[in-house]
Amino acid sequence: MLPSRPATIGLGVGLYLAGVFLFALNDALGKWLVKDYGVGQLMMLRAVGSAFVLGPMMTALRPSLVEVERPWLQALRVLCMAGDTFAFYWATRFMPLADVMTFYMAAPLIVTALSAPLLGEKVERFRWIAVLAGFVGVLIALKPTPQMFSWASPIALIGAIMFAFGQTFTRKLRRAHWLQLTVWQFAGAGLIGAMTTPFAWASPGAFDLVLMALVGIVSMFCFVLITRALALARAAVLAPLQYSAILWATLMGWIVWRDVPTLPIIVGNAVIIASGLYIAAKDSKR
Repeated sequence: MLPSRPATIGLGVGLYLAGVFLFALNDALGKWLVKDYGVGQLMMLRAVGSAFVLGPMMTALRPSLVEVERPWLQALRVLCMAGDTFAFYWATRFMPLADVMTFYMAAPLIVTALSAPLLGEKVERFRWIAVLAGFVGVLIALKPTPQMFSWASPIALIGAIMFAFGQTFTRKLRRAHWLQLTVWQFAGAGLIGAMTTPFAWASPGAFDLVLMALVGIVSMFCFVLITRALALARAAVLAPLQYSAILWATLMGWIVWRDVPTLPIIVGNAVIIASGLYIAAKDSKR
């Protein structure tokens, strides 16, 4: 028996929130590694790390990798997701992570704007209000520095746009097998990264090699969860949930590095949580 529509949307929301949590963890690991290694090298070794988990999944589920739905759209999605990854890691080499995340937190606005013309989804007024309020909360919490307007800023902005288009295309390909989408996404990013390694390669130590493999595994599970979520719920419904990454980053900093949240972080997270509760209340009435 198929689950009811509200149950399906609820499952999609839960999967997306879990995926955003893994995004925050992946961002922290990537920022740590990209200081000493080339972006392309990290993308290639990340793909190798993901293969340790994707391989057994492929053996068990055996989805077709050749017979794909809308091959040109899938290729465009792979390019967008690879461009997003490359731009994010490249930008974090020259900008504070908080500034890069500020650009990426604009992605929900872009996804919401794209969901109507590209997906034919209806975007209610209350969703626009909540997305805009959430972005204000992000600006309060992250307090962008003057470096946000450095020469590297366009790289972060391009990455955020690529991420938004990748999310939109993932929703458009919701009938494709989730494992097929994930495998091609990592294979494409790995190949693009491998093409850059002759120009920038640093031999990693054993510990960093393990961390790179961990980045691949974490990001793989992250994209699996988000791909499944976008197959279950509308992009406009899920987009504002990306703001929860700020909450996860704050909690990780507090628990792991003992960074006590400042007043702007507390206020900003309160605004983000309030915008999420506002959406939940509106959806429950509907």
